[in-house]
Amino acid sequence: MKCDSLHEPEPLAGHNEAARLDLTLLGFERTRNYTLSARADEAPFCWLEVADQPGLAFLVIEPFVVEPDYKPNINDRDTQVLGLQKPEDAVLLNIVTLRGANQATVNLKGPIVVNRHTRVGKQVIPDNASDYSIQHPLPVGN
Repeated sequence: MKCDSLHEPEPLAGHNEAARLDLTLLGFERTRNYTLSARADEAPFCWLEVADQPGLAFLVIEPFVVEPDYKPNINDRDTQVLGLQKPEDAVLLNIVTLRGANQATVNLKGPIVVNRHTRVGKQVIPDNASDYSIQHPLPVGN
């Protein structure tokens, strides 16, 4: 399934609210419960926090903010595991890495795909991962 991140009619977490998610992240397979929170003053970024370990969180962003043409090909197995029927069922998030003063990158090679209806998700490696970088530059203001 080709996921087009531009088709996102409603977010999982609105500004100043949080959504509970059941996720599997690469390297954190034993941790399943996360909270996604968004604050208007931090837009377009959100925090993906481990629910039972406050303070352990990942900075995430919707990929179309960084790469408007981002369209990862999610394989059939991942699509079935997540219960995705159509691209609009998916919410895409990508992890941001802060690399020092005024330097940040976004992992476009391993998106987090969440079923917006069930709030179950996982970090996947798309079939077209070679088209994307694990360290896509994120413009940062000075």
